[in-house]
Amino acid sequence: MKLQTLATLAALVPYALGFPYLTNFPEYRSLAGLSPQEIRAVARTFSSTPGAQPLPPPINDTSAKLVYDEAHPFQPNQPGDIRGPCPGLNTLSSHGYLPRNGVATPAEIINTVQEGFNMGWNLAAFITYGAFIVDGNHLTNLMTIGANTTADDELTPGINIHGNFEGDVSTTRGDYYFGNNYSFNETLFEQLVNAANLVGGGFITIESASLQKAQRINDSIAHNPTFSFDTPRYLTAYAETTFPLAFFVSNQTANTTLNTSLDNARSFFQTHKYPDGFYRRQAPYDFPEVSTMFGKIFDLVGVLPGRNEGVGNFVVNPEDNGSLCYAYQRQVNLTGQLYPNPTSELETAIKANLISFYQTLEDPTCEQLFPFGQ
Repeated sequence: MKLQTLATLAALVPYALGFPYLTNFPEYRSLAGLSPQEIRAVARTFSSTPGAQPLPPPINDTSAKLVYDEAHPFQPNQPGDIRGPCPGLNTLSSHGYLPRNGVATPAEIINTVQEGFNMGWNLAAFITYGAFIVDGNHLTNLMTIGANTTADDELTPGINIHGNFEGDVSTTRGDYYFGNNYSFNETLFEQLVNAANLVGGGFITIESASLQKAQRINDSIAHNPTFSFDTPRYLTAYAETTFPLAFFVSNQTANTTLNTSLDNARSFFQTHKYPDGFYRRQAPYDFPEVSTMFGKIFDLVGVLPGRNEGVGNFVVNPEDNGSLCYAYQRQVNLTGQLYPNPTSELETAIKANLISFYQTLEDPTCEQLFPFGQ
C-alpha cells in the first residue's frame, strides 16, 4: 500500500510543478520537445534513470537452433501489451524473448534479435540505435516497439513515430498519411500473396518481394502527397523486404537460399508467432549478407532516395547517397534538432548513445558528428 501511495504521489509531481498535461508521463516515452523544466518534472516520476548503457557484446552461439521452445511459449497479447510496425519485434515479445509488454532497452533488443532470429550484431545494433536515439527515452534507457492505444485512446509512442525512423511503404503496414502505420493490413498482405502467386510459385522469393515493394512504392507515389523515401527509410525499406526471406524461414541457410511460405509469413506478420518447431537461420545475417540481398532487390525495383512534392510527383534527392554513413549522420543531426536544449543529465546520456551509434557503424571513413560537443 505504501509503495502504491508513493507511486501515485510521484505521478502527480508534474501537476504540482505546473505541468498537469505531463501527469503519468510514460517512462518509455521520448523526451523530445520538452523544455528543461518539463524534463526535470517528469524525470522525478521515473522509477529509475540509468541513462546510457554500454553496447552489449555479440552472442557466442550463432548456429541454427530451435527458438520456439518450452522457455519461449507464444502468448496472445494481454491488455496493455504494446505491438507495432515491426513483425519481428512483435514476435519476439509474444514469445518472451523481449518483455511481453513491448517495452525494452536497446541492449535487450540487440540481444534478442540475435537470439531469436540470428540477425548479425552489427546490423542489429545499428538499426536499434538508429531508432533509439530519436524515439527512445535517454534517461530511462527504454523504448516501446510500437503504438497500441492506451485506456484514454492515445498512442503509446515508440518506433512507430513517423519520420524519425519508421517510414512509408512497409510490407504489411500502411503509410502514416492514411491513418495507421503500425497495425497489420490485410489488403497489403493480399498484395504480397498475389505477387508470390504471380512470380514466386506461391512462395515469397526475391522476385515476388521486389514486385510487391515496387507496387507499394508506386501506389504511395500515386496517392500519398507526403510520401518520403529519404535515407534512412530508403535503406530500411529495401532491407526489410529481405527480412521475410532471411528470418521467416525455419532453418534458413547461411546464403538465404530457401523461399518463405505464405503460411509462415502470415504467422509472423499478423499473429506475431513462430510457426511450430521453428529454427532460427543457420548463420548470422549481417551487413555483408543484407548488402547482397539489398542489391538484388534494388536491381528489380530501382527507386532512389527522394520524396513526393505533391501526389504523383516523386523527386529524387541528389544529395542523398543512400549510404550507411549518410543514415548515421542524418539520425545524429535529427537528434540534435529534437533536443535543442537538454538538461545536463539528458545531454550526457544522449552524447553517450551517439557514441555507441557511431561504434555500430564500424566505418572510420565516416565523419563522426558531435551536435552536443565532445
